Amino acid sequence: MTTHETGKTAKDVMHQGAQCIGEHDSLRTAAQMMRDLGVGALPICGEDDRLKGIITDRDIVVKCCAEDGDLDRTTAGQLAEGGLVWVEAGTRVEEALDVMARHQIKRIPVIDHHRLVGMISEADLARELPDEELAEFVHRVYAGT
Repeated sequence: MTTHETGKTAKDVMHQGAQCIGEHDSLRTAAQMMRDLGVGALPICGEDDRLKGIITDRDIVVKCCAEDGDLDRTTAGQLAEGGLVWVEAGTRVEEALDVMARHQIKRIPVIDHHRLVGMISEADLARELPDEELAEFVHRVYAGT
């Protein structure tokens, strides 16, 4: 059975309660939140509570630590680059997979009424997708096809 046959939406497969890092919070704070939450990425939210971007543990290492940046002075918002990709809560799962594969991303924020309501990660997909569909998604993201 494919996700298309089940009619699942992004909201059905996402994990709820994604916690944001503030756009003005330091990268040290972001790293500590990731450690405490056991996640490798955090959505970045502005003072208006709107999604501004996503920061990953890799971003912190490559764009700050490796460049001799200051973890306490560099903010999450400074690493939030353009091209934010997200899906609406009602988006069909197969459409969300296509967006993720097209952009070669492993996590995607889920938005409902202009507010972050959750995230879809590879772990969420592994729980929800049939093995064949998961394997195809992983191939598309990692192979860039």
